[in-house]
Amino acid sequence: MRLIGFAGWSGAGKTTLLARLIPALVARGLSVSTIKHAHHDFDIDIPGKDSHTHRVAGAREVLVSSANRWALMHELRGAREPELPDLLAHLASVDIVLVEGFKRDHHPKIEIHRAEVGKPFLHPDDPFIVAIASDMPLNGARLPVLDLNDPQALADAVERHAVPVASVRWRQSEDQPA
Repeated sequence: MRLIGFAGWSGAGKTTLLARLIPALVARGLSVSTIKHAHHDFDIDIPGKDSHTHRVAGAREVLVSSANRWALMHELRGAREPELPDLLAHLASVDIVLVEGFKRDHHPKIEIHRAEVGKPFLHPDDPFIVAIASDMPLNGARLPVLDLNDPQALADAVERHAVPVASVRWRQSEDQPA
């Protein structure tokens, strides 16, 4: 399994980019999975459904299964947030894992930058950023610049820069932000 990350400020278009990129990679015959980091409390379960009732009642894990899909929800119940390597271990093997967020982790990333967001670039302070995907030309950039609206060029960059999961030297726990 190989992985590459996508990092950028909120509103830069990471999810929109991945929604265009995933079909381009799948069309090349690659199997793709994603991991997305959420910075706030989120819920994928619907109040009133049995799985939600089980989770709210105190279950640590709730697995829901049907003929079309299965999903496992794991409630941390005060335990530390899992790090990216822990989460990767839960995925079935695929060709490429696209990681949205986890911008402080030590894996190759493509920075997503939109001028209208008005935030500074991440790459000057992150040696793991290998390219920038932007909605405007960036003259003088020290990294390759990709067009946010060109999924084929982005797919080329993913294939070029994704690395085997086993080769990533993960950050130490003490590097974890508080």
